[in-house]
Amino acid sequence: MPTPSVESPPRPNAERAVSGWAGALALASALLLALVALRWHPLMALDGSVADTTHRWAVDEPSLTHVFRILTDWVWDPWTMRFVTFVAAIWLVWRRAARWTAMWLVVTCALATLVQQTLKAAVDRPRPTWPDPVDSAHYAAYPSGHAMTATVVCGLLLWLLHRHGIAGPLWHTAVAVAAVSVIGVGLTRVWLGVHWTSDVVGGWLLGALVVALAVGVDLRRARERAEPGGEAV
Repeated sequence: MPTPSVESPPRPNAERAVSGWAGALALASALLLALVALRWHPLMALDGSVADTTHRWAVDEPSLTHVFRILTDWVWDPWTMRFVTFVAAIWLVWRRAARWTAMWLVVTCALATLVQQTLKAAVDRPRPTWPDPVDSAHYAAYPSGHAMTATVVCGLLLWLLHRHGIAGPLWHTAVAVAAVSVIGVGLTRVWLGVHWTSDVVGGWLLGALVVALAVGVDLRRARERAEPGGEAV
């Protein structure tokens, strides 16, 4: 089935499906946030066990750890991801004259950053500490800003590619790059000992929630524009 182009009105059930995903993600995010805030012992024990194991690996494998530091500090750094968003927004305005879409992209990423920093300050979870750290990070631990930012940026860009009818090898390549980036950045944060596993999972869930809500907004606007008397392109 061909992917609808940016000009195609959304399917009638698309908004309902996105709303369902948003509800499920919101519930999962709220549950994990509560468990972290309450310092639920089974979760804390699991986080500690994983952290101890991965830290031993990181110390024993300095070459791999160095590669992970380059990936997390440069390739998948939140500022790198935000730069990609900025470039995409410029392209949307310059080549597509899609000012609303560019604004939607930038504002969504900015709001995600605000949510992330607000939760960090509210939860104030300490990061793992080691006598022989292999990396360092600032601010509180929950949620992982790297994981959340990568999820938001990759999710939004994939949605835009879908809207513009990208299919075939280019689409599969984009999905693969996005999946490697989102999963990879989370794994590197745990490996480097700067985040607990639940920080990363929380970042993924919250990032996916932001994407679902943003897609819902975009679908509703597309439907309103497609209706008789709707906003002109």
